[in-house]
Amino acid sequence: MIKSVLIFFGFIVISYTSMAQQEIKLYKNGPAESSGITEKEERNAYSFVTNVTDARMYAYLAPAEKSNGTAVLICPGGGYGGLAVEHEGSMVAQWLNSLGISAFVLYYRMPATHWEIPLNDAQTALQIIKKKAKEWHIDKHKIGIMGFSAGGHLASTAGTHYTHKTRPDFMVLVYPVIYMSQDGTTLNLLGENPPEDLKRRFSNDLHVTADTPPTLLIVAKDDDVVPADHSFRFYKALQDNKVRSELHTYQTGGHGFGMWKRNAETDGWTDVLQKWLSSNGLL
Repeated sequence: MIKSVLIFFGFIVISYTSMAQQEIKLYKNGPAESSGITEKEERNAYSFVTNVTDARMYAYLAPAEKSNGTAVLICPGGGYGGLAVEHEGSMVAQWLNSLGISAFVLYYRMPATHWEIPLNDAQTALQIIKKKAKEWHIDKHKIGIMGFSAGGHLASTAGTHYTHKTRPDFMVLVYPVIYMSQDGTTLNLLGENPPEDLKRRFSNDLHVTADTPPTLLIVAKDDDVVPADHSFRFYKALQDNKVRSELHTYQTGGHGFGMWKRNAETDGWTDVLQKWLSSNGLL
């Protein structure tokens, strides 16, 4: 009897886990373009995934009875050279689930200087979520995008270079890359010595309009990897265009904290996010 009960509950746990982490391929017949990466995808001990060529997302669906209809597409960071899929991905998704929000962790392909690839993946993922909204108990008018570091660049690109079918309803950008400079993120996305017009194209503070989605920015002033100026510039552009937006800064906290607790000011950033979501009618 006890064995049967244990098997039953074990089946429930396995079934729920499978449902919560459903893998969704972005392209049933493969993508239209290739990055040229031929190395096998690898994941190290810190859950940093490199050589991503298989575009997909993992769905963490809030149970129907607890869902508030909001959904978030999460773009982990990694300088467009890899993805920090745990502390900037799955852990974030699980936390959002606790608020009744469905989340999707995006494994976008590494561009290897094919700059169109990440945005294509993000826009395709948003379209899939919108198409499946009813089935997944999601309000198609409450689908946002969230990104960390280079994932923040991708999220802000999706929020400033959208079509009528791919516009996210809100953005959450955590220590994001916003503009193109002489750093590794720019090198991986655009290549060496990219032309100025291409750098401007992907400097997203230059593309904010009055129709840009409401945005929350979170950054530490002592970030020595992606200077806080990236967030400051984007916030100014949002304010100049009268876009509903909020910038929350910490004096210390550095870069890449994500969901990891560091005994630092930034440990409480999810409280800021929860309050912002609530005040914007997303909880």
